[in-house]
Amino acid sequence: MTFHRISILGYSLLLVGLLLAPLLGAYPVFMMTLLCFALFASAFNLLLGYTGMLSFGHAAFFGGAAYVAGHAIKVWGLTPEVGLLLGTASGALLGLIMGYLAIRRQGIYSTMITLALAQMLFFVCLQAPFTGGEDGLQGVPRGKLFGLLDLKNDLLMYYVALVVVVAAFLLIVRTIHSPFGQVLKAIKENEPRAISLGYDTNRFKLLAFVLSAALAGLAGSLKTLVLGFATLSDVHWSASGHVVLMTLVGGLGTLAGPLAGSTVVVLVENKIGELGYFLARLTGVEWFQTLGESVSIITGLIFVVCVLAFRRGIMGEFVAWMSRRRAAIQK
Repeated sequence: MTFHRISILGYSLLLVGLLLAPLLGAYPVFMMTLLCFALFASAFNLLLGYTGMLSFGHAAFFGGAAYVAGHAIKVWGLTPEVGLLLGTASGALLGLIMGYLAIRRQGIYSTMITLALAQMLFFVCLQAPFTGGEDGLQGVPRGKLFGLLDLKNDLLMYYVALVVVVAAFLLIVRTIHSPFGQVLKAIKENEPRAISLGYDTNRFKLLAFVLSAALAGLAGSLKTLVLGFATLSDVHWSASGHVVLMTLVGGLGTLAGPLAGSTVVVLVENKIGELGYFLARLTGVEWFQTLGESVSIITGLIFVVCVLAFRRGIMGEFVAWMSRRRAAIQK
């Protein structure tokens, strides 16, 4: 079986699993949160994994869009689909502004520009009256999709979120395998050579930045709709660090990598406390009960292990193993 067929089979099984997950006892709100972060990581991977641009400001698109969508739905009384569109558009606009400034520099200088601009937005959200300050924007209603589907039902909301995330993921797949995506890969591998071939690399990088920001904005908007709130943690620099961690753990430059990485990180952050209590009861060692208070240490340990043991990430190592196996069979 070829790697392409294995990939199709794997994605098909994943989709079936996601469709059946709530029916098999999975908590819909947790699954929706996982989907939002998977989309966030996939959007970031489009920029870093396929274009080679490291952004430490992606929380600005994620959290900024979360506030815009939440405010539009709660205060302006707009429908959820319009709120999602406005959130996505705000992410794209922020990406256009930040990307225009970031692409004018290279390497660490470009990265620091994204971090500085994202921190500026953080302080705006901290002081602006419509964001709720440190309390955040609370009580965002889900409303009715197209005036028909009542999203207060968690199961219905889950399948709507799944459709949105799958559609966005297919857009990423189409982008990567398009001529535009091939130019992005060329820029990542050797930008001077891409310039010598006649490509306006700054224009392509800006388009990739805007697309990545728009998808990150969609993820943030969807998260606000699902959970009913947007907080400062959504625009904090640590959220940008989290998405970097998810992408590196899953596998940089692979389609499935961000999905795997976000699953690992979100599971650790949400379920480590339950695991600690289980281990404490199983072993009688009370220290395990403190695992829930050491989430940052655990995620940092995961990152260190990833860097030392499998630098390509979970899916990156799997792809490399499949390539070696295929080469061995061909011999």
